[in-house]
Amino acid sequence: MADTLKEILLDSSRRPTVVADFAELVDAEVADKGGVSGAVVKTGFAAVKKIKPGIIPSAVDSLLDDFAGALEPFYGDYRAQGGNDFGAYLTSRSDEASDALLGVTDSRAERSSRDSIKKVYSKLRPNGKKNVEEALPRLGQLIDKHAAAV
Repeated sequence: MADTLKEILLDSSRRPTVVADFAELVDAEVADKGGVSGAVVKTGFAAVKKIKPGIIPSAVDSLLDDFAGALEPFYGDYRAQGGNDFGAYLTSRSDEASDALLGVTDSRAERSSRDSIKKVYSKLRPNGKKNVEEALPRLGQLIDKHAAAV
């Protein structure tokens, strides 16, 4: 198993597969949303995809380095503890892990030159922490999958 998330996620030979898997994770998380807040997320997601088809894989690719950096301290601690389920580990530290990931997207949204992206992000952001926390088990399992392949 690789020692760092950079080794696992950012290697150029594996990156396209990592990006595709993470884009599928985003699609699955959005599809699983229910209720009124889920409808808002799904509507916003559809709007973003309509504005620019292919934006999700592109966004994942552009954010991947920063996400890996944000999660690296968690992964290092997880490895030091001898963990075998990174999804469960992230869930046990969901408050901190979600804040680390949202810090990346908040920063990126602030720097965006596209008003349409900023508008959609600002509508989705109030429920962002809850949505990210809900995605942590799948995210950790996906990282475990890629770590096992290294």
